Amino acid sequence: MSLGQLHYTSAPPGPEGSGFRFTALTPGLPQSVLREAEQLIGYEPPRDAPSRPSTAELEAFPRAFSYSELSDGSRLLSRTVYTGADYSGRWGNFHAHAVHLAPGQQLPDGALPVSAWESPGWAASTPEGGTPPALAALPPSTLLDPAGLIAFAASRAPWLAAVFTDLQRQAEDETAPQVVLVERDSADVARWVALASAALPREAAHRLTFTTYTRRPHLAGQRIVGVLPDDAHGLSGSGRRYRVHDCSAPPSPDGPAPGPDGSEPAPWALAAARIWSAGAFELFQHAHRLPGEPFTAGPASALALCAGIDLPSSHRTAAALWACEHPAELDEQELDGLVQTLAAPRQEEAVPAAETAALAELFARVGGNLRPGTAAPLAARLLTATVRSAEPVRPPDRGALTDEVARQLAAELGPELRAGIADTAGGFARPLRLLRVAGLLAVDCSDLVTRLAHRLTAALLADPSAYGGELHETLTDRPDLHTALLRELDAAALAGPASVTVLLERAPVELGSREALPYLRMCGWKARGPAGGGGGDRNGELRAVLESARVSVFAHPPLLRVAFRLVWGSDTPTPEEARYVLAETGADVHRPAETWPFLVTAALNGRPGDPHADELAHELLAAFSTQLAPRDRAALLLLEFARDLRAGGAGPGWVDRFLGLRRAAEPVNPTVLDHVCGRLARRLLTGPGAGRELDDLIRSGDTDLCAAYERAAREEADHGRLLGDPRYFADRFVDWNAHPQAGGAWGKVRSALLDGVLRPAARALAAEDLAAVEAALAKRGARHAEDFRAWNRPGALGRLGLRFGGRDGRLGKAAPHRRGSGSGSSSGSSSGSSSSSSSSSDDRYRDGGVR
Repeated sequence: MSLGQLHYTSAPPGPEGSGFRFTALTPGLPQSVLREAEQLIGYEPPRDAPSRPSTAELEAFPRAFSYSELSDGSRLLSRTVYTGADYSGRWGNFHAHAVHLAPGQQLPDGALPVSAWESPGWAASTPEGGTPPALAALPPSTLLDPAGLIAFAASRAPWLAAVFTDLQRQAEDETAPQVVLVERDSADVARWVALASAALPREAAHRLTFTTYTRRPHLAGQRIVGVLPDDAHGLSGSGRRYRVHDCSAPPSPDGPAPGPDGSEPAPWALAAARIWSAGAFELFQHAHRLPGEPFTAGPASALALCAGIDLPSSHRTAAALWACEHPAELDEQELDGLVQTLAAPRQEEAVPAAETAALAELFARVGGNLRPGTAAPLAARLLTATVRSAEPVRPPDRGALTDEVARQLAAELGPELRAGIADTAGGFARPLRLLRVAGLLAVDCSDLVTRLAHRLTAALLADPSAYGGELHETLTDRPDLHTALLRELDAAALAGPASVTVLLERAPVELGSREALPYLRMCGWKARGPAGGGGGDRNGELRAVLESARVSVFAHPPLLRVAFRLVWGSDTPTPEEARYVLAETGADVHRPAETWPFLVTAALNGRPGDPHADELAHELLAAFSTQLAPRDRAALLLLEFARDLRAGGAGPGWVDRFLGLRRAAEPVNPTVLDHVCGRLARRLLTGPGAGRELDDLIRSGDTDLCAAYERAAREEADHGRLLGDPRYFADRFVDWNAHPQAGGAWGKVRSALLDGVLRPAARALAAEDLAAVEAALAKRGARHAEDFRAWNRPGALGRLGLRFGGRDGRLGKAAPHRRGSGSGSSSGSSSGSSSSSSSSSDDRYRDGGVR
């Protein structure tokens, strides 16, 4: 490596002219470099300098030591001193000695530019010959010794952080303002540059340009500009271009000075300032080798704390987080020192949550590698923060505490732990953390566990997503809380199994326990059992749910009620399912279980026509006669009556029995009413000896029963059967033509059946089939055959006559007509009926059949 030399001063006339000029140059230096260098190495004496200084006074003149970047990317390192009178005796001469560094070139051995301050390699005058050789090196200065720099840093402590903050901004942003250092001695500016060069990342330090003295700072292009106090006045108010730090005035009694704009120092800058103030500058070289982005506070702060240097909370947080990410970068001694410093008591009233969280993370990463005497204080601090901090803190394990520290903490924190666990103002996250700490410190809180479990149960049932990792860890650490929670959930399952089942579906609550907990186990089977449950077989599912309780339902009847709610929920068992349950379990268990109302509901809500509803009603009446309410009993009796009708075991008086039971059961469930009315209607249509019962139906005028009769009649009276069975046709005509004078519900039904069912069939009958119907009616009584002929006569007159019943020859008073009599009419009306019948018959045969 070679450093081209330049000498510049006022020289006598020669080939290059006279006055200020380059008096000695290493060959090969470009003219462009010389032109730029000439602008950089000039010198103006201070304003108050003597015009004719003595030799001693000359030594006191400031030295302009500068490191500048040229337009081609090369660098110029120069030293300019005032020499007094020139060769002609004229005052104002100076001598500049500079070395040129090509682009990308550094001083030999990577020495920093500031190390050449007052180097023995600088010449005080132009060497003879005019062509000095290139220098191989510039020996470092002996004036920037560590002790002197440490003392200087201590004297400049109020300004260190602010200056370093501005230098960081320059390193990160080329457009950042220049830093102007106001000092009374140019040597102090060089010391500032030395402090900065040591603290800055190595690459940034090599790029740092500076000048220790200039009379015209507004013309200086370096990043650091040193000026005397008299030359700084014109720079005030130029914050966008300059950051002026006046170190010539006494520091503020309020502490470190903020930046020129009042801003707080950057974290890295503050850490660097604390390191220099503590005289631990050797930490900078170590910090430069550590991983991490430039100007992050973590590495420097970690090393400072390892050395016992106090730093603010933000730096302690940054150091802990950096150590978490790079634990192998610190040796055992450094790590021990870092933890001891972090665990030391602080002056602050409360430690910020971010620092506490970082310490907890650090302890989790490296706590196992620490000596007990080092780990215990930090663990104690974290446990104290867990109790007293409003933010969650991860507590350390019990093994991190010595027995003595644990006893001290238990005595100190015990009352706070119990008060926090019992506090119901907030959620349960903090009480859970405190309960874990209480377990670590052996603080007795057994009397608070049950109440906490009760609160937990209420919160989890309201929001199953509240079950999280912290709760799971606490339940693992505190078996007593886990047991108490399961007990509470078991009690909640008895009262509301559905909500407990939802909780167990969504939250992985561990159900393992030596206790019975039958209701909770049933909910667990329902929530986590085989997919599909009982495969659609709800009776099978009920059996499986009961078996999962591991307790006999006969010993604990409430199990049956909970099982019913788990299997059927808000639904109702079908009558068939209810009969199966009743047969399998027997009636005796349903009374204490209070599940018999489920069975009653199943019977009353059964599908109309379902024979299981009849049979279930019969079984319930026999099993729970004393428990049934009068209305439910009457409704079940209605169903049982339908069962008797279906089996043919009902005695006479069907309609009257139906009406009596209906009155007792009002309001009757519509499905029960449809079921019984439908069964009774079919019995009236098909049962032998139903004539009187039909009369009772007609007289009752019951709308529902009449409507059921009409529906049953339409279903029963098959068109093909009416055409193929004259006797069946005749029976239907006799039944539906009964009581023509009756109005109301029967009147509507009678007309609808005669006109809507029988008349279409009658019109479709062949002549011989029509005669067979009349013959069948004649066997029931002559009057029935006459009524049929009158009803079947074409035209409105026949229908009108049928509407008002049989009449005598005068068409006056209606003849009495008793259903089922042999004659079908009184003697006083026989001639008129005969005439009508004959006429109807003649007309029908004359027309060739029914129209």
